[in-house]
Formats: sequence, C-alpha cells, structure tokens
Amino acid sequence: MCVENFTTMFRDLILALLFGFLGVTKINVASNLQTGIQTKVDLLKSLIYDNAKATVTLDSTAFKELIKLSTESSSFPRSVSFSVSVKSTILAFGAGQTVKYDAVLTNDGNGYDDRTGVFTCPVAGTYMFVVDSLSWPGIWLKLKVNKLTVGKLHVSSGHKVDLIQISRTVIVKLKSGDHVKVENDKNGGKIYHGMYSGFTGALLY
Repeated sequence: MCVENFTTMFRDLILALLFGFLGVTKINVASNLQTGIQTKVDLLKSLIYDNAKATVTLDSTAFKELIKLSTESSSFPRSVSFSVSVKSTILAFGAGQTVKYDAVLTNDGNGYDDRTGVFTCPVAGTYMFVVDSLSWPGIWLKLKVNKLTVGKLHVSSGHKVDLIQISRTVIVKLKSGDHVKVENDKNGGKIYHGMYSGFTGALLY
C-alpha cells in the first residue's frame, strides 16, 4: 500500500471516530457541551498528517484538544435517575421539614443525597418526578424546585380512613445545580414506612 493511500485512510479513520464521538457526546450531555463545539470541531479537523512524510503530529494542539474533550465529557453522567423510599420508620413532620427517604434503590448520576433528602441536578434537561405517599389524613406535601413549588399532595383530615395512598407526577426543566425535594407543609404530617412511600426522578432528554 502506498504512503499516500495509507495516510488518506488514517485521516478518514481519525475524522470518522472524532465526529462520531462528538455526536454522541452532544446528545448525552445536551446543552452543557454545546458552547464551543464548533471551535473544537475546527481544531479536530486540523489533526491531519504531513502528506510528504506520512506522519501524525501527536503533540499538536488539536490532538491535545481531543484528549481534553474526551476527559471532560466522561465526567458527565450518561444517565440521571433515582428511586428512593421511606423504609425504616414512620415519619412525622413539623411545618417546612424536608422528607428524607432512607432507602435508595437507584441513584444514577449520584444526584440524590439521602442525608438531606435533596436531589441536586447534575445535568440540565427535562426531568420527570413522581412523589407517592401512604399517609394519614391531614397530610400536606409539596414538591419544590429550589424555592418554587411545582406540585402538591394533600389528604383532608375530614377523610374517615386510617391510611390513604396519594401520588403526584410532574415534568419540569432543570438547570445544573437546581435542588429538588419533597417538603411537608403543615404541622402534624405523617408518612408510613415499609417502602410504601417514595420519591422518583429521571432525566427524560
């Protein structure tokens, strides 16, 4: 095989791998890597060989940019989801207290903190959250994004039942670093344990 053909094949292989990688990366991390993508593409295009010598400059600026881009993109989770529940004991709340779910079934992306009961968004995008609770009448719960209430659950104290299952689903847009939690609104709220009550969230796109 002549040097020119080998060089051409090497160039095409490198560019195919690079642009395929960039496409996957752009989809997985959404808007987080959109800024500057064109600049990176232009730099990666310059990762070409010396036609006369049929060599590749491995210490070039473009090659270093490729390594940097690969490292940066790997730090972003490819998927974000969590599912947690109240397992150990019945929870009783005062007004304004955060519900802390102690049993963690999944926590892809490590966004949920069982010490605080708060999910911290690691990747911007559109998320779905589901709150369900087996509670006594008189419960008032809120789903909050930062300080904004985006969903509510309530069972009137007038209900003549011992326990009742309630649920709420919300789809919201989040920015990286946003905090999402379930908060008890009024004094006297109680949530049953034994994994009958839970909090789930997932990145949709």
